Amino acid sequence: MKISYNWLKQFIKIDLKSEDTAALLTDLGLEVEIVEKYQSVKGGLEGIVVGRVLTCVQHPDADRLKVTTVDLGNGIPVQIVCGANNVAAGQNVPVATIGTVLYDKQGIAITIKKGKIRGQESHGMICAEDELGLGENHDGIMILDDSLVAGTSAAEVFKIENDEVFEIGLTPNRADAMSHLGTARDLRAGMIQSGVNVELITPSVSNFRVDKRTLKIDVDVKEPKLAPRYCGVTISGIEVKSSPAWLQNRLKAIGVNPKNNIVDVTNYVLHELGQPLHAFDASKINNKIIVQTLPAGTKFVTLDDVERTLHEEDLMICDEKGPLCIAGVFGGKKSGVSESTNSIFLESAYFNPVSIRKTAKRHQLNTDASFRFERGIDPTITEYAIKRAALLIQEVAGGEITSDIINLYPKKIEDFSVFLNFSKVAKIIGEELPKDTIKKILVSLDIKVNSFSDAGLGLTIPAYRVDVQREIDVIEEILRVYGYNNINFSEKVNATVSNSPRNEDYKVQNVIATQLNSQGFNEIMANSLTTASYIQLSEELNASHNVNMLNPLSTDLSSMRQSLLFSGLEAVAYNINRRNTDLKLFEFGKTYHNYLSGYDEKKHLSLFLTGNRNQESWTLEQKPSDFFLFKGYVTGILSRLGISKIQNIPATSDVFSEGIAIGNGNEILVELGVVKKSILKHFGIKQEVFYADFNWAVVLKLISTKIKFTDIAKYPAVRRDLALLIDQNISYERIYKLAKQTEKALIKDINLFDVYEGQNLPEGKKSYALSFIIQDSTKTLTDTQIDKIMGKLQNNFETELGASLR
Repeated sequence: MKISYNWLKQFIKIDLKSEDTAALLTDLGLEVEIVEKYQSVKGGLEGIVVGRVLTCVQHPDADRLKVTTVDLGNGIPVQIVCGANNVAAGQNVPVATIGTVLYDKQGIAITIKKGKIRGQESHGMICAEDELGLGENHDGIMILDDSLVAGTSAAEVFKIENDEVFEIGLTPNRADAMSHLGTARDLRAGMIQSGVNVELITPSVSNFRVDKRTLKIDVDVKEPKLAPRYCGVTISGIEVKSSPAWLQNRLKAIGVNPKNNIVDVTNYVLHELGQPLHAFDASKINNKIIVQTLPAGTKFVTLDDVERTLHEEDLMICDEKGPLCIAGVFGGKKSGVSESTNSIFLESAYFNPVSIRKTAKRHQLNTDASFRFERGIDPTITEYAIKRAALLIQEVAGGEITSDIINLYPKKIEDFSVFLNFSKVAKIIGEELPKDTIKKILVSLDIKVNSFSDAGLGLTIPAYRVDVQREIDVIEEILRVYGYNNINFSEKVNATVSNSPRNEDYKVQNVIATQLNSQGFNEIMANSLTTASYIQLSEELNASHNVNMLNPLSTDLSSMRQSLLFSGLEAVAYNINRRNTDLKLFEFGKTYHNYLSGYDEKKHLSLFLTGNRNQESWTLEQKPSDFFLFKGYVTGILSRLGISKIQNIPATSDVFSEGIAIGNGNEILVELGVVKKSILKHFGIKQEVFYADFNWAVVLKLISTKIKFTDIAKYPAVRRDLALLIDQNISYERIYKLAKQTEKALIKDINLFDVYEGQNLPEGKKSYALSFIIQDSTKTLTDTQIDKIMGKLQNNFETELGASLR
């Protein structure tokens, strides 16, 4: 946001240097990023003076040149060679003296030097209008008023404006400061706190009056929630033309290009008061103004000649024939002010910020008006601003006020009430400020003090301070005006040692991340937003459980993820496509679900392993990563966290072609396995990928800070292995359940340690290698007992599953 210092001084009389004012504004939270010089004419006509031509004769060696002597006011006439055909003795002319810098149309600097032209010395340059940057005319030199005194500065004659412009990095919450008036309000508060009492000077509208009631245009607001306040007035007999220099200079200083006097006034008031306005050609309005929404798909051509398709929620300014303007955002081509306009309908309104924000985003329009409306303007100055604009239009375009002001305001937007506790102020700021200082600061910010007690203040916050609605917001206002740099710091250093538990989430996460990093894993941070269609890759995921975005940036980022698998596979595919095929990745992230009982989010740890287990080297044989290497990483995490009471159980997730789960009691800690080829194909991945999904909440719950010791079993455990040839449709889960049913008491653990499908096996078959841990806590098992158990297992596998030993 750009603020003109000269303009600012119209609201508050100060004589501070610009750098001091910039520092004060920055301390107040309106950070001045840069201060730029502005001159209404580039160079400011420095070095240009009024010269009086004393003599003018023909150049002896050039038909088109004249040799003149010019009085520059210092008593020493100078000779200047001039090529203009209209130069003559007795004229007052603008003269660029030696050393003056002029600028051409491209802004390139030209320095005037002493020289000779066709043998005649020339000590300066008599200038044309375009050479000074005062216009486009180059037919001859400028002839100035005869009453001017030679030597008078041209900057004084042409009233060149020199200004300084503050570039303020305005934060989105400071809607109240989006104008010169708003900035002046803050500056006044800061100066009062500094001990300088100044008053805020607002433009007077006391001269506003209705000249005649000959052009009334009725207004019908059909959407009062979207347009809580709407004002309008007609002005007739205007002349649309260029704005006067003072108005153009004000706009140019802050980077706004002048258009015509009517549009320039609306822009001027917008930047002056923060109230956007719009002027309609009254002759193009059919009967009355209607503020309403229109059916979706309605076509509308805006001022930039673009045909736009309207949304059913877009608020429009219409007449009885159709739309005229996108309310608060952009005007229409057919209803705008043109050179032939002689009467206007001037609009000043307060529109719903959310509605304007959505409309501006839908149509990708970001205007000065929408910028202010969508952040929340002051609803109390709507009528004042239209009076201010009407008076300015009469000043620069003539005309008469030809209707009363229509002011539709059915439900007043109320101020905010807040009670401020002095004790809370001291606690937040860290210093007890004098109560009178607090009150003085609040009053300087136009915050009304309704009651005063030892406990605190009863306050009424103006409606335009949309960012100050709570007690903590008021304290922030006090602190920024009082000055952060003015808060005293204690010379005593206080330190506290917090006794935080060892199993806090972030601590555990750091421990595991460090372990995985040391094992060659890289951490990834995927976007929580993902493609809604990914749920079709797993029957366990349900479209009705998607948490969908109301205004997604794209279809690829339209839903919150229900699984970490797919975003991880995106990262795997991205790396493989760039020839980085050996990957170890992990991510701490959350999944999101929309259940009937409400929204739910859960934290997970995911691991991905693919490619070879070691880099290519002449000293090592390259081996592909396998399931058991991956399982070692997974169980290593649990072991590092002291989770030992675990058992392998069949995986239930349908994203694995082969997999297991590791549980504790009835809770699953992690599921791991080989990702299905059909899922990998969706991401264009042709190599095997191993994936593990930890339920992090369960993991944290099982971490124990107490170390428990148990005696080593007195009687040894025995391991027996079986290599079974089974049908491809038989899962590990069926084998696991059948084994447990066969011998519940003595089989302590079952582990699948190899899976083979390929050559030398009958078609439709696969090989499972399983280990069985058998142990009796009361005695040593004999070979006969062990062989009997293994015989039962083999018999049941053969009869129930059709398995055979390899």
